[in-house]
Amino acid sequence: MNNNNPYVPIPMRLVKNFTETEDKLIHTFTLEFVNKEDEEKFKYLPGQFAEVMVYGKGEAPFGIASAPNEPGILKFSVAKVGVVSTALHLLEEGSIVGVRGPLGNWYPLEDLKGKDIVIIGGGFAFTTLRSTIQYLLDPARRGDYGELTVIYGARNPGLLLYKDEIKEWEKRDDINMITTIDRPVEGWEGRTGFVPAVTKEVAPSAENSACIICGPPVMIKFTQPVLEELGFTPEQIIMSLEMRMKCGLGMCGRCNIGSKFVCKDGPVFTLAELKKLPNEY
Repeated sequence: MNNNNPYVPIPMRLVKNFTETEDKLIHTFTLEFVNKEDEEKFKYLPGQFAEVMVYGKGEAPFGIASAPNEPGILKFSVAKVGVVSTALHLLEEGSIVGVRGPLGNWYPLEDLKGKDIVIIGGGFAFTTLRSTIQYLLDPARRGDYGELTVIYGARNPGLLLYKDEIKEWEKRDDINMITTIDRPVEGWEGRTGFVPAVTKEVAPSAENSACIICGPPVMIKFTQPVLEELGFTPEQIIMSLEMRMKCGLGMCGRCNIGSKFVCKDGPVFTLAELKKLPNEY
C-alpha cells in the first residue's frame, strides 16, 4: 500500500495496452488497482496527473485520462518520446507498474456549475480533457452545467485520440463535439482548419461561460487571442500547463515559472494568474 507517502508508488496492473494513433506513437494504457485500499485512497478530479513508473526504467508524469466516474481503473495516453514512455509501450498486459498520485490541482468544475463550458484541445494533450468530458457527461452531473462545446484538432484523422468515443459524443444532443484536422484529407467529413481558426468560426459565446484549454504551446498561443476577441476574460480562460510537469512535488525545481511550480501550484491556471508571471509558458 501507499501509506500516504507521496514518494512511494502504488502497484497497478496493466490490463489494456491500446494503440491510439495510426503512427503507433501514442498508446492508451488502462491500469487497475492491485489493492482495494489503494483504489479507495486514490481520489482525483479532472486535470490532475500522476507519475507512472516502469520498474528498472524510471518514472514520468502523465495527465490522467480516465474520469473519477470510471471506478477501479486509471487511463493514461502516452506518446513514445523517451526511455520511460518507450518502456511503457513495450509492456505486456498483466505487467505491474507503479503510480504516484494524484498530483497537482484540477479544473475548477465545482466553481463552474451553472455555466456553459467550452473545451479546446489539440493533439495528444487531449487526455485530461477526455477526463473532463466524461466527468461532465455523467448523468448525475450533466444537469449542473449549461451547454458543452468541445473543439478538438489534430494534424490528420489518424492522430485523433479516442476516435470511438468521439463518434459517440457526436451523436449526443447534450454535447457539441467539433473535430478538425489541419488540412483536407480524402474521406474526412469533419471540419478542416487549425484549432484557432475553427474556434473563431464556431464562435462560442463568452456570456456566462468558461473555457478550458489544453494543447501544444503554439496552439494555445494562437487560440488565446481568439478567445479574448470573442469576449472571454482572462478569468474565464482556464489553461493546463501539463507539458511542464516534472517530479510532481515541486521539489526538483525544473517546472517553475517565476514564483510558481507547475507540479505543485498547477498544472491548472487561469490566464489571469499566468499574466502575473513571466511569459515562459
